[in-house]
Amino acid sequence: MRKDKYSSSDKDEVKVRKNKNSSSNKDEVKVRKNKNSSSNKDEVKVKKNKNSSLSKNKAKIESAHQECIDRAYRIPIFLSTTTHLNDNQQRFLDRLILEIENALLFPRTLPLSESYPESILTDIRRLVSSSYGMLAVNLRRFKIQTVDVNTGPLPPSTPFWVGSVYSQVEPSMAFQFGLPLLLVREEDTDANNGIWAGGIAPLNLFIVWHSETQTVDEFFNTPEWKSAFANWSAQVRNAFYIQTKPEFKYSCE
Repeated sequence: MRKDKYSSSDKDEVKVRKNKNSSSNKDEVKVRKNKNSSSNKDEVKVKKNKNSSLSKNKAKIESAHQECIDRAYRIPIFLSTTTHLNDNQQRFLDRLILEIENALLFPRTLPLSESYPESILTDIRRLVSSSYGMLAVNLRRFKIQTVDVNTGPLPPSTPFWVGSVYSQVEPSMAFQFGLPLLLVREEDTDANNGIWAGGIAPLNLFIVWHSETQTVDEFFNTPEWKSAFANWSAQVRNAFYIQTKPEFKYSCE
């Protein structure tokens, strides 16, 4: 009887131990599997993040490189404009920049694409001296009315549009430097003021955008714009070739 009791108890203990061992082994295996799976997932995530970051960096480098290549084939010009634009004027300026870039010219303007830690006049002079053409756009900025004068009869009190003060300064400095000049004016802007008044600048430099009756696309499809822009672009290229020639010639041509 005692042997049977001991044998049965021993068997039960063995079974319990086996069950414990098997369950503990299974738990250890599960824990290992979970650790391995989590570590593998983490490694995969790290690899994906590294690859994505590398691909993003590569795309940025390629886009920057392509931008440098595009600029290398473009001649820099000074685009004189203002930053205070309504929606229609912004569409006009965007289309104008596209026209300039399609002609393989690179528009530079203050203070958007160029900025120097100097006075404004010095910045303008530096940009003028490092460009090969000037395209000035005089868009409506302020509508004013004359209420008094210091001497003489009072002019008609009809309100009129004026543009930015720099639309007077920048083209004047470019003309003094001898840059090829093209002046584009929104209708009735500075009609009797400064260089934009009639008879001040050569008439073949003026192009008028009738913003109230003419869409942006209609303006850039007019023969007046196409002819003036083609003539100005040719002058810019000619200025570029002249300015980049060597100062001394070592052979007879």
